[in-house]
Amino acid sequence: MAKAAIQYAKKKHSKQTLVDLYKGLLKPRLIEEKMLSLLRQGKISKWFSGIGQEAISVGCTFALESDEMIFPMHRNLGVFTSREVPLERLFCQWQGKIDGFTKGRDRSFHFGTKDYNIVGMISHLGPQLALAGGVALAHKLKKEKKIALAFTGEGGTSEGDFHEALNVASVWKLPVIFVIENNGYGLSTPTSEQYNCVDLADRGVGYGMRSYVLDGNNILEVYETIKKLAEEIRKKPEPILIECKTFRMRGHEEASGTKYVPKKLMDSWAKKDPLKNYEEFLLKGKYISKEDIAGFTKEIKAEIKAALNYAATVPERESTIEDELADVYASNVSEIVENANGKRSEKRYIDSISDGLREGMRKHDNLVLMGQDIADYGGVFKITDGFVEEFGKDRVRNTPLCESAIIGIALGMSLRGFKTMVEMQFADFVTCGFNQIVNNLAKVHYRWGHAADVVIRMPAGGGVAAGPFHSQTNEMWFVHTPGLKVVFPSNPYDAKGLLLASLSDPNPVMFFEHKALYRSLSEEIPDAYYEIELGKAKLVREGNDLSIITYGQAVHWAVEYCEKNNVSADILDLRSLVPLDYEAIETTTKKTNRVIVLHEDVRTGGLGADISAHISEHCFEHLDAPVLRVTNLDSAVPFGKHLENIYLAKERLSSAVEKILEY
Repeated sequence: MAKAAIQYAKKKHSKQTLVDLYKGLLKPRLIEEKMLSLLRQGKISKWFSGIGQEAISVGCTFALESDEMIFPMHRNLGVFTSREVPLERLFCQWQGKIDGFTKGRDRSFHFGTKDYNIVGMISHLGPQLALAGGVALAHKLKKEKKIALAFTGEGGTSEGDFHEALNVASVWKLPVIFVIENNGYGLSTPTSEQYNCVDLADRGVGYGMRSYVLDGNNILEVYETIKKLAEEIRKKPEPILIECKTFRMRGHEEASGTKYVPKKLMDSWAKKDPLKNYEEFLLKGKYISKEDIAGFTKEIKAEIKAALNYAATVPERESTIEDELADVYASNVSEIVENANGKRSEKRYIDSISDGLREGMRKHDNLVLMGQDIADYGGVFKITDGFVEEFGKDRVRNTPLCESAIIGIALGMSLRGFKTMVEMQFADFVTCGFNQIVNNLAKVHYRWGHAADVVIRMPAGGGVAAGPFHSQTNEMWFVHTPGLKVVFPSNPYDAKGLLLASLSDPNPVMFFEHKALYRSLSEEIPDAYYEIELGKAKLVREGNDLSIITYGQAVHWAVEYCEKNNVSADILDLRSLVPLDYEAIETTTKKTNRVIVLHEDVRTGGLGADISAHISEHCFEHLDAPVLRVTNLDSAVPFGKHLENIYLAKERLSSAVEKILEY
């Protein structure tokens, strides 16, 4: 027998453990060989092969406890098989069948399953790391001696999400293991063109965390190291970075091939096949026999055949428009708390938001607030001033400037039953976390049925001479994304009630607050807890000549203009932009027959276009004039007061009202 290319350290393991690890390697290999055959037959549409890398998936999964969450990537089939996910369901998943995990809505390993504590990737790679950090934070806050483990490839370490996730995990000492599968190539790009260091594990030093380089093809080295480190950080939480050196023996996906890889390199890594080398080790040590291997192979192949036969009988999923739309959002089973009676106090807009957060924290003991400078400092607007004294720093958390990682952590925490509120210091800064919001938060329930219980507070709006990067009214970025709810209150009463409803809602909510209203507006509001149902507009002024449909600060522009000029107008405050109260829009349109849509967002792609189109489609016969849109200019927000006045929609409201009344 030829000498093994991998040297296995002789440590004390039971024969059963050694054999189980071998079977753990064999099963994904045999499944992959069958999948490649089915791919050629056109029975599956795509395949990302992990042949040659199985020791990492299997070793890591065997080293963890079954209720510890794992975040795999494309090539981690061994995670699913080691967690004993039924092959019938996996095969149905890969073929878009009813019994898959995503109802045919996502493919391959892009799914999660709470039953097996696995959360599959999204195609953007890096964001998964922060989710694992969120699960780890949940364990730490609950004082559970558990960890999370996330995989990434060497290519993903160049993404900002990788660095943000490591930084936050290190600062917060989270019990999470980050595993880099360094397999030599990102599609066709070799590692020499991806990073300029010898070992990616060295990056851990910069984040103040322990890091290790492992032979990713050595199942025992992976299993023993991960098991030991997991035991350590369950007792004393801290993050650890692992780099597993391995190689991708097939293309990035089968269609890409491997012609770009030098033959000598392929040949040298073929000698380090994790399955064959470990098999030789076990045979040499007489832990198994060739007859055992034949028996294991026959047993697994029979399981594969039976599962494929079952999947063949399962139809592809059919659906209806109603069913597809119904799963975009999680059902909100909580009842709206209407408690507007009792003692009232005069509160500014900003105070009502602070009240709402405080009442939300008291009602939901699983609610955690996160944001830059929100703890002792109380936030740049002082909304959370004094919260640390009442709720403690575990629940009121200062964050590094890592918007993407913090939003990912918020989603990860929701996987373990927490609610979170993330404060953007300014709505403009949300771009740094955009991917996590529109591709993770917004899609997770539709893809595999888990709610993303996250509220993101967004101080927005102009009129405060703050210039292009602190004044945007960017709600339409999120209105356009199914799966998100979007709220924009115009007054203190609504701000508190809508915020509390948002915190109770299991869906991700983008909660916009207009900065210019923070300290310029006050009214009496209930001291007690109360909610206002999302998706219900409010008629703030009644009239007969026209309707002004608006929200946010623009509500006050409309009221001020109508009162000053004695205009009889319905002024409809939308309050929620998603869901949108189409019934209220149609009612006011049919009443006055003339409509202006007023908003602070820019004109092109603004909500006014959608509302105008809806009215044209559903209320055309009731119109006595075209629907007019009054909006901000299609430009960035200028700094100078005169320039900003030109930019804001308020300047054009008068001419629009005159035009529509004269039509």
